[in-house]
Amino acid sequence: MIHFDKISDFCKAISIKAPEHPLFSISFGNKEECGGDDIEFSSNFYIVSFQNLESGNIKHGKTKFDHDQGKLLFIKPRQTITFKNIKLKDECFLILIHEDFLAGAALHHEIKKYGYFDYETNEALHLSPSEEEMIWNLVTVMNKEYRNNTDDLTRTILISHLDTLLKYAQRFYRRQFNNRIELTGSSATKFNELLQSYFKTKKAQESGLPTVTFMAEKFNFSSRYLSDVLKQETGKTALELIHLYIVNEAKHLLKEGHMNISEISHSLGFEHPSYFSRLFKKEAGVSPHYFRDQFLN
Repeated sequence: MIHFDKISDFCKAISIKAPEHPLFSISFGNKEECGGDDIEFSSNFYIVSFQNLESGNIKHGKTKFDHDQGKLLFIKPRQTITFKNIKLKDECFLILIHEDFLAGAALHHEIKKYGYFDYETNEALHLSPSEEEMIWNLVTVMNKEYRNNTDDLTRTILISHLDTLLKYAQRFYRRQFNNRIELTGSSATKFNELLQSYFKTKKAQESGLPTVTFMAEKFNFSSRYLSDVLKQETGKTALELIHLYIVNEAKHLLKEGHMNISEISHSLGFEHPSYFSRLFKKEAGVSPHYFRDQFLN
């Protein structure tokens, strides 16, 4: 695997034009311009790309990018990405932003809050025609500034345009989450059903507490994507929903009165009763001992 620190080295490796700026690049690709050898790489820059592939694939880890239709793809520094047999159609763009380009700007911190940089490639953003037009208009304006004569405001203006693009992507992902609910039903409902099955089959006693990673695999989502979908539906992340479910189960067991605190803790998958007690008090506001005593009295 190759690690790229310089954007210019990456552009050369995938056979696109050298960047105008050493820390920032915008390029457009079509059938004639694309090329380069198959490559597995990581880098020190962010990648924002509208990939309209004719053939080939892009992989993030073991996950393939589906190229049936154009999508926006977001890659953060030091992720492992594979390009294989790439052939592009018209209307594709690639924006490369080195971490150092954002140094000192608010976006240096804000960009880390955009969860879609942690999504898998199969969770790329599908754009409606109007959304695609809006993104292309933004990128076109950004490209004009990028190609313009550089002055002391160039970097500030480019970062401002990039910030706007990322905010629109956040909005469009929320629309995609809502469409997913309409097409496949509530993810929160399925999430709850999976938790019920997990505890009903006593998997917690064998494998411990259910993790966000375990739950995400059942959805074929990345952990971050699942949490963002659930946050959109319920206002709570995957981990928060797991904790709420566990505490509700604990309350039921405490009310039954058949098991002591240690036995309940073990049945729910906790290694140590003290961890169970801390989580219970955090979510319920009282200790499990206090809750049980108050109910029994």
